[in-house]
Amino acid sequence: MAKKKKEKKGGKHLKKKELVEMLLSYFRTKPNEAFSLKQLFQALKLTTHPGKMLCIDVIEEMVEDNFLIEVEKGRYKINDKGQILTGTFQRKSNGKNSFIPDDGGEPIFIAERNSAHAMNNDKVKISLCAKCKKRQVEGQVIEILEHANETFVGVLKVSKNYAFLLTEANTLANDIFIPKDKLKGGKDGDKAVVRITEWPEEAKNPFGEVIDILGKAGDNTTEMHAILAEYGLPYTYPQAVEAAAEKLSAEITPEDYAEREDFRDVVTFTIDPKDAKDFDDALSIRNLKPGLWEVGVHIADVSHYVKEGSIIDKEAVKRATSVYLVDRTIPMLPERLCNFICSLRPDEEKLAYSVIFDMNDKAEVKNFRIRHTVIKSNRRFTYEEAQQIIETGEGDYKEEILELNRLAQILREKRMSAGSINFDRCEVKFEIDENGKPLSVYFKVSKEANKLIEEFMLLANRTVAEYVGKVPKNKKPKVFPYRIHDLPDPDKLDNLNQFIARFGYKIRTGGSKVEVSKSLNHLLTEINGKKEQNLIETVSLRAMQKARYSIYNIGHYGLGFDYYTHFTSPIRRYPDLMVHRLLTRYLAGGRSAQADKYETLCEHSSAMEQTAASAERASVKYKQVEFMGDRIGQVYDGVISGVTEWGLYVEINENKCEGMIAMRDLGNDFYEFDEKNYCLIGRRHHQKFSLGDPIKIKVARANLAKKQLDFVLAEA
Repeated sequence: MAKKKKEKKGGKHLKKKELVEMLLSYFRTKPNEAFSLKQLFQALKLTTHPGKMLCIDVIEEMVEDNFLIEVEKGRYKINDKGQILTGTFQRKSNGKNSFIPDDGGEPIFIAERNSAHAMNNDKVKISLCAKCKKRQVEGQVIEILEHANETFVGVLKVSKNYAFLLTEANTLANDIFIPKDKLKGGKDGDKAVVRITEWPEEAKNPFGEVIDILGKAGDNTTEMHAILAEYGLPYTYPQAVEAAAEKLSAEITPEDYAEREDFRDVVTFTIDPKDAKDFDDALSIRNLKPGLWEVGVHIADVSHYVKEGSIIDKEAVKRATSVYLVDRTIPMLPERLCNFICSLRPDEEKLAYSVIFDMNDKAEVKNFRIRHTVIKSNRRFTYEEAQQIIETGEGDYKEEILELNRLAQILREKRMSAGSINFDRCEVKFEIDENGKPLSVYFKVSKEANKLIEEFMLLANRTVAEYVGKVPKNKKPKVFPYRIHDLPDPDKLDNLNQFIARFGYKIRTGGSKVEVSKSLNHLLTEINGKKEQNLIETVSLRAMQKARYSIYNIGHYGLGFDYYTHFTSPIRRYPDLMVHRLLTRYLAGGRSAQADKYETLCEHSSAMEQTAASAERASVKYKQVEFMGDRIGQVYDGVISGVTEWGLYVEINENKCEGMIAMRDLGNDFYEFDEKNYCLIGRRHHQKFSLGDPIKIKVARANLAKKQLDFVLAEA
């Protein structure tokens, strides 16, 4: 009689492969549950020590390979994300590409060999690779779902038989091959915009075609246009849109006068930067009776001329904002509209959209009304001219300007005590010659004249937002674009507190919103005029969230307002134009607008605002490098403004130009990067370089193509 085969007991003779199958099968039957090791031992009847040890090893490997996730210490569940993910591909010229999952998970490394030639910001589908122990998760692109249709800017290298675009972007490791018939007349040394047409699997280089020739590299206009093209921003105006603007009538009709409040006889003026041409706001003031003032905030009535859905409107939607580079403005609207028809020019009758306040001597708003108006500006002031009147008490319309300034100062004081944060950044500006060459650097500081305008614009924006957004408890507010600003991230506030402690300062990181805001204001006052001011302001700003547009109002933390919008700059911002149109609709008793449509427009406007800001910073950086290019070898005092594993960033005190000292130029030592304490420490000599330290540097190189300044340590 054959012996009965002995049954496996308690996992004693279980093979690894069998146990993997048992675990997978068990987890798949309960995909939403997490299990402890004890529960798994019981479920799989693992009673022996070797069986349990093998199970622990297998589970660790399954976590490493992303099949399982440890949801909390010692509890595991199946990774329901699976091994196939969709998201955005981010290309880097050093081959360290990454994938950002749509669900907002951690970035995943994609080696160049696994990229399937996906381009930067392409929508892709990836599969996760089997994970090696102690190695980061890797993925492989298996499908390109949607091309970002990105263009590249660079310099053409044209020879007898072929041509390439040598790119400056840090997203592409390879130059782009251009067939001779796709050069569009481009010559060797020209700066060009090129679109990639294909990237054959076996080819090292992508193939492209020239879309536009910008001009000779190094020419100022060429370089400014190249910056715009790099960020996908327009640098010319479509002729059809210009033509449509030329056909618009600037005439004010009898009907316009009849349906508007007439402010032509009230003292009204504009205060703007000296180089401004698009005056989109004006102030009027008159005394109604002793102790009561009528202050009008008059905004260019762009919506009267730019009709929704028109060719001009469609171009404005696309641009969403005007872009202000160092030496030029790329307007949202055609020049005929922004500088002539809509601009509130002196001694010309203009259509405006106005918020009119009745205010007492304590700057308390006793009443307000929102009206379409006709105005006539008596005088165009520059900020400098208005400031001189404030300081000397002499000049045109001195009584009006001094009274407005007095009221503005009270408004500002109230705003600050209610929790508004006082970020008064000084802006770097350049004196530029007719060829765009920077001659000198100066700093634009916000003075009382700037703050006068700022306070009344803030008041108008806030009033309009409250008018639409503040409704009785049982009523739903109508759809409206708000300017929102979320609370700071608590971790970032803690980091800021640790950072400023090295300079002897501290802030509150807990308590009410107002307490934290007041603490930040106290810090900003304390550092005013100190050498660390710019650095601490920069780090403080990084701790803040970015303001954005949304129809879902959460208030504006930085200003301390529960309701805020943008109403005062429709010539240069599309959200303000949306606000004007919806306000007119709601004042006439119209129904609420479509939520999805306006939230999409808000998201687009926020994204374009960030893109425009990046281009503006790039143009400043370009001019800084150009300016310092004539100062190679000169020594400057600076402050360490950034610490990284590859070196130090240093900002020069006298002109705020920033450059880098590479790790190799820090002397004969091996430096370790202490990320938590923002410093580099030498192993051998223990020399320490910390964020905020004063430092003497020598200008070594100025690379205009890369907008990069290289410094070395100056001899002690």
